Amino acid sequence: MKYILIFLMVFMIMNASSNAQSVTIAAAADLRNAMGELVKTYKESNPNAKIEPIYGASGNFYQQLVNKAPFDMFFSADHNFAVKLKEQGLTIGEPKVYAIGHLVLWSSLLDVSKGLDILKSDKVNKISIANPEVAPYGKRAVECLAYYKLDQVVKDKIVKGDNVSQAAQFVLTGNAEVGLIALSLALSPEMSAKGNYYLIDQKSYSQLDQSYVILKQAENNQEVQKFVKFLGTDKALKIFSKFGFNMPK
Repeated sequence: MKYILIFLMVFMIMNASSNAQSVTIAAAADLRNAMGELVKTYKESNPNAKIEPIYGASGNFYQQLVNKAPFDMFFSADHNFAVKLKEQGLTIGEPKVYAIGHLVLWSSLLDVSKGLDILKSDKVNKISIANPEVAPYGKRAVECLAYYKLDQVVKDKIVKGDNVSQAAQFVLTGNAEVGLIALSLALSPEMSAKGNYYLIDQKSYSQLDQSYVILKQAENNQEVQKFVKFLGTDKALKIFSKFGFNMPK
C-alpha cells in the first residue's frame, strides 16, 4: 500500500507538471535583462511554469500580432501599439502601463558624461540607434536629435539596429563609438561594467509609456493570470526599478 501511495503521488506531480500551461511572451527588446530576471524570480515560486520571452522591436511584434502570431502576452515599449491591438479586438481587457522607460547616451570608448555635444566630435564616426520605423527607442532617439538640432549634423554617422538591443550590441562591441539606447540595457551587468552613460532629458522625446496586453488566445490560460498578478508584487516592482524603469503613477 505504501508503494502504491508513493507511485500515485509521483504520478500526480508529473501529471501536474506536464499539464502546466505555457506562456509565450512577445517582449520589447529593452526588456531583455529585466524580463529574464522577472521570469527567473516568478519560477522560484512556480517551478513548473513554462514562460518563454522572445525579444524584438515592438513595431515588428505589432505587425505579427495583427496577423495572429501565436503569443499569449505582448510587452510593448510603446503604449500605442498595445492600444491599437485592443482597438482591433485582439486582446483581453485593457492595455496596462507597466513601466516608463528612459533614453541614454552610452559608450565604452568615450566619456559621455557631458552629454550630446560629443556627437559632433571627430572622435565619433558612428552613432548607434534602433530602427525608428519599428522600435520605440529608435523613434525617441530621432526625436531627441531633432530637439537638440543635431539631426542634420550627425545624419551621416547614424547606424541602425533592428531593435534597441541590437543597437546596444553595436556600441558594446565597438562597431559604433556611441549609442542612443535604453537605460534598462545600460544598467545590465555586462554594459555597466564596460562603459558609461548619460541620462538624456525626457523633455527631448515623447514619454516611453510601456504597456502589456493579454492576447485573445490566452483567454483561458491560468498561468498568464498568475504571471500578471506577480507583476504587481513588490518583488516585480523592485526588478523594474533595478533596471531604471519608473513606475506609472
